[in-house]
Amino acid sequence: MKSTDDTTLIGTLGLTKQREVVLQVIRAAEHHLTANEVFEGAKRLLPTISFATVYNSLRFLKDAGYINEIQFGFSGANRFDAKTERHDHAVCVKCGKLADIDLEMPDELIQTAARLSNFKPESVELTLRGLCPECSDK
Repeated sequence: MKSTDDTTLIGTLGLTKQREVVLQVIRAAEHHLTANEVFEGAKRLLPTISFATVYNSLRFLKDAGYINEIQFGFSGANRFDAKTERHDHAVCVKCGKLADIDLEMPDELIQTAARLSNFKPESVELTLRGLCPECSDK
């Protein structure tokens, strides 16, 4: 996995200009972006970039370990995250806000889940669903 903290690497990663722009947009974001939001940000920096190029760049950057894709099944658009180390998320069921949570994942919990499901674990992510502070105040 690649470092998410060193934005000075952009331009020296051996990426195409388009991929560098997509990575720059994701790393500069204050929240987890959808592909459409990445496209909008990339278009501001590189007006000639197409949605197909952004989408293909997202796939490449994910496969190369520069970003993570957060998938929530059938409940909305996937999001892209510059933080590549293991972490969990909280998602608001009302507005869709997504927040990072850094939790320790005990080995015992992973092994119990694997035993109960008969799955061989590759990764474990926790997703807390509920109301964000803004929506719970309404």
